[in-house]
Amino acid sequence: MIKVKNLTKTYKTKDIETPVLRGIDLNVAPGEFLGIMGKSGAGKSTLMYQIGLLDHPTSGEIILNSKNTEQMSTEERTQMRLSELGYVFQDYALIPELTAVENVMIPLLMKGFSKSESCDISIKMLERIGLSHRVDNKPGQLSGGEQQRVSIARAMAHNPKILFADEPTANLDTISGYSIIQLFKELHDKGQTIVMVTHEEEYAKYCDRIIYLEDGKIVREVKQK
Repeated sequence: MIKVKNLTKTYKTKDIETPVLRGIDLNVAPGEFLGIMGKSGAGKSTLMYQIGLLDHPTSGEIILNSKNTEQMSTEERTQMRLSELGYVFQDYALIPELTAVENVMIPLLMKGFSKSESCDISIKMLERIGLSHRVDNKPGQLSGGEQQRVSIARAMAHNPKILFADEPTANLDTISGYSIIQLFKELHDKGQTIVMVTHEEEYAKYCDRIIYLEDGKIVREVKQK
């Protein structure tokens, strides 16, 4: 599902170069739940942003679902993000003026679904994650855990091949964080490929495999299942 070859990322500011990723090689199998761990500044989120096509690497190769993403046009990358990839962020990234169902509808509308079809799919997704009673609430009326569930519903509404999650439990209390990980586990059990950045060992144990980053390199790998 994912093949990464000699991936590097260096940020440049005037005359200063800061290497963040230093030659990453990584394969992720279809249906795998991969955890990415490491200390702050190790390159975890940067790696996920490159694989998730939210940024361009400095060098290297990223192949998603047999497609070489570095040979794609900007439009082709955008279309892949919309149709094949889903994203969950630690700050939820919901639009405060929109209701829960309207937030979930956004990627479907961008994909070309009609408003009525987008609404029907979104309501079903919110029901699936236990928020049928919150469809008309705006983010400010929801708890942190509920907001994160809405963001997961939004990420999953278009049935992505790969779900990327960047510290999805970082801003949540223990109970809410656990409920989010349980939701990921349910998605994974149904065959969803998931790549999750986390710093919490108690949640990483649900992953099939964990890679540990240090100074932009993979220094250790642990297979758990």
